[in-house]
Amino acid sequence: MAKLLVVDDEFRIREIIKKYAVFEGHTVEESADGMDAVSKAINGDYDLIIMDVMMPELNGFSACSEIRKHKNTPIIILSARGEEYDRIHGFETGVDDYVVKPFSPKELMMRVAAVLKRSGATQQEKDIFSYKGLEVDFSGRIVTIDGERVEMTPKEYDLFFYMCRNKGIALTRENLISKVWGYDFFGDDRTLDTHIKLLRKSLGEYSSLIVTLRGVGYRFEAN
Repeated sequence: MAKLLVVDDEFRIREIIKKYAVFEGHTVEESADGMDAVSKAINGDYDLIIMDVMMPELNGFSACSEIRKHKNTPIIILSARGEEYDRIHGFETGVDDYVVKPFSPKELMMRVAAVLKRSGATQQEKDIFSYKGLEVDFSGRIVTIDGERVEMTPKEYDLFFYMCRNKGIALTRENLISKVWGYDFFGDDRTLDTHIKLLRKSLGEYSSLIVTLRGVGYRFEAN
């Protein structure tokens, strides 16, 4: 099932959520404060985060905002405050659901299932390509090498994702330009070559996976 990060400064709350989540078949990791949660969320790979609002070090809303700068992991906020303003503020920071304390653990698990279904975030459903230390998350538009996120321009992402989707296939320059830039592209082959050069630089030790086919184009090889 899913891998969850449960964040609450109250041990009892974490234990209750963990008990019900494990019963549903999920795996659970815990955190007791906002700063630790941000670190784990950015450096880890979770399908969903359950986050309390009132916590030491960093509150849940601020932690959510920090996480959203790096990842799109679904987040369910837990809060003792259920006023409309608080709910709206939560959704504005990027949360996927808002649960008011005290809550029913069974209802929370139903909300977890609903959010996972909407996001397609369970590990079995993720659209991911992996090769050694290289991982490409197509739905999340995230590329990582040995767990470190690789920053690319939007067009680099588009180009690399298309090549990954068509690994092992000889891709002509015309094909790449039409599929990545569109038929209304008015540049020349040098634009494609420049992006390939930048893409190889971004891939570092995996740059050799992009093979030049002289007189034809390029091929992505990862066998």
